[in-house]
Amino acid sequence: MTNALSVIFLILLTFVILLFTLRERVASVRKGDVSLSYYSMFQGEEIPDMVQKTNRHFANLFEVPVLFYGAGILYIAMEMTDPAPVILAWGFVAARVIHTCIHLGYNNVMHRLVMFGIGNVSVLGVWILIVSSAT
Repeated sequence: MTNALSVIFLILLTFVILLFTLRERVASVRKGDVSLSYYSMFQGEEIPDMVQKTNRHFANLFEVPVLFYGAGILYIAMEMTDPAPVILAWGFVAARVIHTCIHLGYNNVMHRLVMFGIGNVSVLGVWILIVSSAT
C-alpha cells in the first residue's frame, strides 16, 4: 500500500467523524437538549457529552494530522520509495482509528493517551525519515 492510500484513509475517517458530529448536533437540537442558537457561537449552554466529544474529536483531526498530511505529500513529491515511512504512516492511521473508537466509545483516558502517543511518535518517525533522506 502506498503512502497516498494512508492519507486518503485518514481523510475518509475525518469525513465520517464530520457526519457523525453533524448527526449528534442535529439530534441534540431535535431532542431539545441544545437550542439551535447555541451553534452560532458555541457558548451559553450546557451541551450533551456526546455532542461535546464529537466536536472535540473532529477538531482534533485538524491538529496532529496536519503534520501527517504534510509528510505524506512531501513523501510523494520527493518520489521516495523507502517503505519505512509508509509503515509508520499506516501506524499513525491505525492509531487514529483506534483513538477514535476509544474516544467516541468507552472513552478510557489512559487507552486514548496510549493511542495518541503511538500516533504522534509514528508521525515524528515519518518526518525524521523524510528529513534524513532529503539531506
